[in-house]
Amino acid sequence: MKVGIIGLGLIGGSLGLALRDMKIISSVSGYDLNKQNEEDALKLGLIDKIISFEEMKRTCDMIFLAIPVEAIIKVLGDLKDIPKNTTIVDLGSTKSKILEKCPKEIRENFVAAHPMAGTENSGPKAAFKSLLNGAVVVVCDDKNAHEKHIKRAVEILSHAGMKIIFMDAKSHDHHVGIISHLPHAISYSLVNATLKEEDKRNILLLAGGSFSGMARIAKSSPQMWVDIFKQNKDNLISAIDSFKNELQICQDLIKGEKWDELKEWMNTARKLRDIL
Repeated sequence: MKVGIIGLGLIGGSLGLALRDMKIISSVSGYDLNKQNEEDALKLGLIDKIISFEEMKRTCDMIFLAIPVEAIIKVLGDLKDIPKNTTIVDLGSTKSKILEKCPKEIRENFVAAHPMAGTENSGPKAAFKSLLNGAVVVVCDDKNAHEKHIKRAVEILSHAGMKIIFMDAKSHDHHVGIISHLPHAISYSLVNATLKEEDKRNILLLAGGSFSGMARIAKSSPQMWVDIFKQNKDNLISAIDSFKNELQICQDLIKGEKWDELKEWMNTARKLRDIL
């Protein structure tokens, strides 16, 4: 099977490394608008070769879209003339808008997937083979794709070590709005608030593990996350409102010196240990 990857950053590059180890894959080709990314991906062995977008459409049995979510919508429009047997898999963090905009000509070819994996780093040099191994990958609205394309996508994603979960796009976007997109919004907010302090240099000298862990994801690509926030706007706003409500409860309990109630509030959050 010949596989193509559009977008050779962290996710696309890590996928390329995993694919190159599979016996069922005869070649892994790459394409990226950023020519430096193409050169780096080739030098790092993330892919076998670089080919043009048009050649990828003609020759690859399977095409992965590992690009920002707004770019996925644009590229899907450019894939309307692919061969009938070609499978397209997107790896974006939102699903409803992408599925809504998918051209009807290729809806049967299209598998909407979201690997729950990543780091704050980006680009081909950030890629590593084990990134996707053991990660959950959510496949959305699978009944609208042809069975053979779903089967092919699931086979490859499973071979890469990922755990497959099926979910409707609406539920997916609601859930990731809370457990993925909200934490990024909080991280950016925390860092911006800290940088507005007058003595920020000394504050940052004191930063320990808790701050570093929360602030780490603020290093993520702003363009990628603006696109995600844009596509999942309503779910993210709802998640932010819920978070603001809990933060207000915390502030009110501290202001009112209601330490026993504050302890109970904290203990409620600790119940997460029993779930995870």
